[in-house]
Amino acid sequence: MNEKIYKTMTRTGACSLAVGIVTLVTGAAAGILMIISGARLLKRKSDILI
Repeated sequence: MNEKIYKTMTRTGACSLAVGIVTLVTGAAAGILMIISGARLLKRKSDILI
């Protein structure tokens, strides 16, 4: 019984680690894209007519 619980905890920990890494990479990529977009907008703000 204890071995079954240990295996379940190991799998859950590995899954949590994998999800954390994917979330970190996705967040970093989204942040970089937002910075690039903001820089482009600031660079061309004189061309925008409202």
